[in-house]
Amino acid sequence: MSKKYVYLFSEGNANMRELLGGKGANLAEMTNIGLPVPQGFTITTEACTQYYEDGQKINDGIQAEIMEYITKLEGITGKKFGDLENPLLVSVRSGARASMPGMMDTILNLGLNEDVVDVLAKKSGNPRWAWDCYRRFIQMYSDVVMEVGKKYFEQLIDQMKEARGVTQDVELTADDLKELAGQFKAEYKSKIGQDFPTDPKEQLMGAIKAVFRSWDNPRANVYRRDNDIPYSWGTAVNVQSMAFGNMGDDCGTGVAFTRNPATGEKKLFGEFLTNAQGEDVVAGIRTPMPISEMSEKFPEAFAQFEKVCKILEDHYHDMQDMEFTVENGKLYMLQTRNGKRTPAAALKIACDLVDEGMIDEKQAVAMIDPRTLDTLLHPQFDGEVLKKTPVIGSALAASPGAACGKVVFSAEDAKAWAERGEKVVLVRLETSPEDIEGMKAAQGILTVRGGMTSHAAVVARGMGKCCVSGCGAIKMDEENKQFELSGKTFHEGDWLSIDGSTGKIYDGAIPTVDASIGGEFGRVMGWADQYRRLKVRTNADTPHDAAQARKFGAEGIGLCRTEHMFFDADRIPAIRRMICSDTVEQREAALAVLEPMQQSDFEGIYEAMEGLPVTIRFLDPPLHEFVPTEEADIELLAKDMGKSVAEIKAIIAGLHEFNPMMGHRGCRLAVTYPEIAAMQTRAVIKAALNVQAKHPEWTMVPEIMIPLVGEVKELAYVKKVVVETADAIIKEAGSNMKYLVGTMIEIPRAALTADEIAKQADFFSFGTNDLTQMTFGFSRDDAGKFLDAYYDKKIYENDPFAKLDQTGVGKLVDMACKMGRATNPELHLGVCGEHGGDPSSVEFFHRTGLDYVSCSPFRVPIARLAAAQAAITDEK
Repeated sequence: MSKKYVYLFSEGNANMRELLGGKGANLAEMTNIGLPVPQGFTITTEACTQYYEDGQKINDGIQAEIMEYITKLEGITGKKFGDLENPLLVSVRSGARASMPGMMDTILNLGLNEDVVDVLAKKSGNPRWAWDCYRRFIQMYSDVVMEVGKKYFEQLIDQMKEARGVTQDVELTADDLKELAGQFKAEYKSKIGQDFPTDPKEQLMGAIKAVFRSWDNPRANVYRRDNDIPYSWGTAVNVQSMAFGNMGDDCGTGVAFTRNPATGEKKLFGEFLTNAQGEDVVAGIRTPMPISEMSEKFPEAFAQFEKVCKILEDHYHDMQDMEFTVENGKLYMLQTRNGKRTPAAALKIACDLVDEGMIDEKQAVAMIDPRTLDTLLHPQFDGEVLKKTPVIGSALAASPGAACGKVVFSAEDAKAWAERGEKVVLVRLETSPEDIEGMKAAQGILTVRGGMTSHAAVVARGMGKCCVSGCGAIKMDEENKQFELSGKTFHEGDWLSIDGSTGKIYDGAIPTVDASIGGEFGRVMGWADQYRRLKVRTNADTPHDAAQARKFGAEGIGLCRTEHMFFDADRIPAIRRMICSDTVEQREAALAVLEPMQQSDFEGIYEAMEGLPVTIRFLDPPLHEFVPTEEADIELLAKDMGKSVAEIKAIIAGLHEFNPMMGHRGCRLAVTYPEIAAMQTRAVIKAALNVQAKHPEWTMVPEIMIPLVGEVKELAYVKKVVVETADAIIKEAGSNMKYLVGTMIEIPRAALTADEIAKQADFFSFGTNDLTQMTFGFSRDDAGKFLDAYYDKKIYENDPFAKLDQTGVGKLVDMACKMGRATNPELHLGVCGEHGGDPSSVEFFHRTGLDYVSCSPFRVPIARLAAAQAAITDEK
């Protein structure tokens, strides 16, 4: 049997989402359970895919099937397309399998032409209604199908109201609307060059094509990328006989939720408009009344609607978002879906549904989108003020939360201003490791360059700081401490507000509201912890970050970056002395100054983690990141080292690399300067011994991670330095402390030779940020310049630095796990790249058999929930 592309509502059900889309499947389900649904049919998502395969054409076979179903619909309704006795009018709506609010466009009253309008006007005795339907249809069809902008028609309506001396659309008479319809058609012809179509079947085909086309419009593409909806899914089209809410005062239309979508309160919430059609409510064209007032206007329809709400919620076991119409006092249901809700409401609704016996704990865990938890943990802008504040720019929402402060242009200024009690927003072309203190002091960070895994984004997420990155629209003038955006010049000290959850930038100061975590958060997290298999650690470099992550439920540290500890003002001179040393002895003397500092940092982190595992990565970045760039600092270093300024400048120039990411860094530093690895080993082991002595009830097992290994002999060489140093200290302390030495798998060659490397390693931790860079062959800091073109051309659907590329990078991870465990069955496996906090990547790591994921502190709850959802999905 050939493929079926069209289904009547009575032929489908709720389990057919993939084929019928969410809206079509729910219309079919409501039909099946006997609710009052205007009948119609759904053209499947496969027809949409076929439309694109056929070069954006609806092929003859699918067209014929649609025509066959129009005849079936005419039989069901007793009405006919274009008929002058009993004409059939339909709405055409899109409906993808995942809800995409506002992404796709709707057309109402399709099937109208001048003759049909006359028939409707006479038959109904209501010419105003008939002409109102026609002018709406011309406006929508022109806008959605032919892409003639709405604004031209809005201007004509405003001119007509002004000429008649009225302020509301409903005050225009039938003759006014008839005249307006004529003006609309003339506007259409002037823009398109041909007459407005009068044949209902031609209108319908145009509308179906427009819905298919809208699957690929820019706002749909952006929404899909933000919400992990694959382009390949396509959208269905729902053709439904019309119910009219605009026939008079005993008619109306509304949108309602079975619970409050902002708070989760169990109380009907929504809005209703009399004598109106659906898009009036959704588009906010007229001010509607609260749903409770509907009970006074239409008591019978309201009583029926309350019953329908209960039936739907009992049936779907979730809060419903519904659209409905009342025609001459009779209720018609046009759509239902699981309602969008705020993160706080999502937690409350999940807990309430468990308490009401509607769902079990596993279902509660599965129904919450992990990504939304982020916003609960950060300050937000005051919603009322936000509505009234114009957006002046937008870029990548790199780290959630809201921040407002005075603009500063350097890390030093950020720190100095903050110390005197000023709130600041740090605006930079891009950030680098030496900006850490300024980032810490700022309320938020805004960068002109960089993507979701740029330095600014990664560090800000770790600190829980708001960050908006990659705002290329900014014209930066750092020298004069000013920048230009949206035609306005901002100087140092001007107020600016940024929203790291949406990527939006606002002029002026918007007040923020602190994050509040209710009891429901703890309950849902408790359930998640019962069901997940993956452990969740955190990436933390300071005792403060470690303590924060513990509060959010982290079970250890998967990545402690030691280089961030070297940038403090009292430490940077020592590391600079080490870099400028001529002999091993000089280097060791400089490192001896750093050792007690490193040791005390590690002790602080061990204390904060209360005996849980801590993986410490040895020095990773290239040495040029530590050397001075300012003339005064260079002179100071020369004096300190007893060298000339020219000699210091020569050393600095010698550290310059054409491609530092692939240069002298990671384990290559330890191979060249083993004394660095020896110093860091001493600091790690001594810190662990001290903390163990203070807390005999803890079992300290330090984990030392050698970065950037690509050849097993590199690991063997550095490991020998570590083991000899560690064993000597442990023996001297009279202890039997165990420790682990492992490596980061971040070079493709390491993944390809994982069986060999595993013989020397106690654990692998996948550094998926660098592994992604090296596998794709592009830099995460520069990829933002061309990735948009790749999204537009459908080469990539997602940023591979934000969401793991499971086909390529994922294959390397999977292969390395299998090969590593084959030669070393005791091998621990984890991931410490930013992907450790991305839900779809966490699901992949669960399936691949990793032991833990590690992510920035504020993403720990996301990873806990995503890991539980992965385990629950696995059971099915």
